[in-house]
Amino acid sequence: MDRRMFLAVSSAALGAAALPLPALAADGSPLLAPWTGPYGGVPPFDQVKIADFAPALEAAMALELEEIEAIANNPEPATFDNTIAALERAGAALDRVGAPYWVWGGTLSNPEMRAVETAMAPRLSAHSDKILQNAKLFARIEQVYEGRESAGLTPEQQRLTWKRWNAFVRAGAKLEPAAKARVAQINGELAQAFTTFSQNLLADETDYVLYLKTEAELRGLPEDVRAAAAAAATERGRPGEYAILNTRSSMDPFLTYSDRRDLREKVWRTYYSRGDNGDAHDNNGVIQKILKLRVERANLLGYPTHAHWRLEAAMAKTPDAAMELMMRVWPAAIARVAEEVAEMQAIADAEKAGVKIEPWDYRYYAEKVRAERYNLDMNEVKAYLQMDKLVDGMFWAAGEVYGMSFTPVTNVPVYHPDVRTWEVKRNGAHLGLFYFDPYARTGKRSGAWMNAYRSQQKLDGPITPIVSNNSNFVKGAPGQPVLISWDDATTLFHEFGHAIHGLLSNVTYPSLSGTSVPRDYVEFPSQVNEAWLPTREVLSRFALHHETGEPMPEELAKKIEQASTFRQGFEVTEYLASALIDMKLHLAGDADIDPDAFEREELAKLGMPAELPMRHRTPQFAHVFASDGYSAGYYSYLWAEVLSQDAAEAFREAPGGMYDKDVAKRMVDHILSVGDTVDQAEAYRAFRGRDAAVGAYLRDKGFPVS
Repeated sequence: MDRRMFLAVSSAALGAAALPLPALAADGSPLLAPWTGPYGGVPPFDQVKIADFAPALEAAMALELEEIEAIANNPEPATFDNTIAALERAGAALDRVGAPYWVWGGTLSNPEMRAVETAMAPRLSAHSDKILQNAKLFARIEQVYEGRESAGLTPEQQRLTWKRWNAFVRAGAKLEPAAKARVAQINGELAQAFTTFSQNLLADETDYVLYLKTEAELRGLPEDVRAAAAAAATERGRPGEYAILNTRSSMDPFLTYSDRRDLREKVWRTYYSRGDNGDAHDNNGVIQKILKLRVERANLLGYPTHAHWRLEAAMAKTPDAAMELMMRVWPAAIARVAEEVAEMQAIADAEKAGVKIEPWDYRYYAEKVRAERYNLDMNEVKAYLQMDKLVDGMFWAAGEVYGMSFTPVTNVPVYHPDVRTWEVKRNGAHLGLFYFDPYARTGKRSGAWMNAYRSQQKLDGPITPIVSNNSNFVKGAPGQPVLISWDDATTLFHEFGHAIHGLLSNVTYPSLSGTSVPRDYVEFPSQVNEAWLPTREVLSRFALHHETGEPMPEELAKKIEQASTFRQGFEVTEYLASALIDMKLHLAGDADIDPDAFEREELAKLGMPAELPMRHRTPQFAHVFASDGYSAGYYSYLWAEVLSQDAAEAFREAPGGMYDKDVAKRMVDHILSVGDTVDQAEAYRAFRGRDAAVGAYLRDKGFPVS
């Protein structure tokens, strides 16, 4: 998941009750008004106008500052209720505006929207800093924090008080005025740089399209890939041609199946050079600026590097702990790559192809190895993977495991005709809403992610969550089912795990709700949800052939299981390379870094195999440079996968297997419902009865367990 927090301190639930808005509502902007409609109110996506965003954001920020000043200047002694809980209620209008604002920026971008983002990024950053650096407000927070253990607070209230206090301290609340001012200035410059990075990347993903016209150019591509490429070309005004887009969901199948090595190389080079073309959209200079600003901010805040600042609040606690885990796995991963490349080279030699395996060959020859070793053709598997059926399957699994049900609804507005919505219930009671935006389109950033439009809370009565999953599947021809790869099906279940995490939240305060947990823990519930896809219960019911409707044969399902460790050298190495470079960049301190050279030299030191690239090369590493989100934190996926594989083993060891009710109850009670109300290590121990062990992860990858 790539979840974007609107503001660190503006965490009141979207749509929650706010102070009266007579002056703001008078301008008629639907973005500011409390949400109306069913289910406790829904985002007014049908009333959004891009021109309304800037004035609505400005008005909402002004209102929040009034709320903050009222809290900071309260003449009464600071208490949890008049300070910490009051902060939870502040900023609701800004959160309401934020829901569509981030949707438009991430899924409906155009020049008008990008201009608004460019203008508002530093304004939003400055607004957040005004709150985080409010000395009177922090004095009240610190007063509550210091007396938290003797004030009769609940454990959840103590946790929230600590989280608020810690956020202010980490943002520079205790700094001298000059240092505070510089931190605020840095934050504004970073916000602008993040926007520039994102827009450069989106431009390269949008502008670079390979159009194919002849049968010779299409050689090797399966029919569904051809159909999707034809639809993409038609959408771009080129009927009769085939468009290979500069996104992973288009690139990956082309590199897997195209017999045209020259075109595979062209597509590969175009995709992996995003943000690195030496033109107006080149991101190397932006990255240099971001790295310099981050280390300066970390030093001002009292940390040696940005990595130390970031990980202090994570489950790992220190960069050393994260590096230790990554380097424990790295040697096994690159050793497996060497084995995989040898197998591929043997096939290429047997075919007298006259080639040495290069990065644009890896997926193509890996498929040949898969077919030879396991008699498994992933294109045959794909014929059973209809996106809509798999969506039904992930809903069904959530029902069997957690008692959730999903009913389609059409009585809520959506921001694009492709978006669908469901009401979610549990044990017959309304739980929340789920939105699904499945398809790639111009102006939508690549990848897959979860958003929370409204977080669950019970501060002033029950507020139910509204969450979304967003994907970039290539839409097929009208009336034809959308067939997706096994990897894409896994991602579908992964992102839905984030949605489940948000939907099953059961806490009082919105800042502690759902997925509001450290980065190296938030991926744990999503990764463990991947484990239900390959279960026979799901495949026999929902992996249905798109032509015959027959379920996936048992024999084919067994082949998938037997091949589950196939190509794990590639998968783990391309991921870990990105995670290691991320950490090394942010441990380099104030060094003058040429991103391209640093990436090349550090990968060479690590012994990076020449036959594959990092999953996200530095100039396109949006996780790290489009926000602070995963900066010095891309290791989080590995850290969380150790937890998720260990948790999946808890299910498999139980009498009911992956559908065991007792283990599922523990998962809800100790992981999915508690948000950030308890320390994550304690929560995991309460679920598992012990700390997570790395053995399950290594076994899942087929790596040696020492």
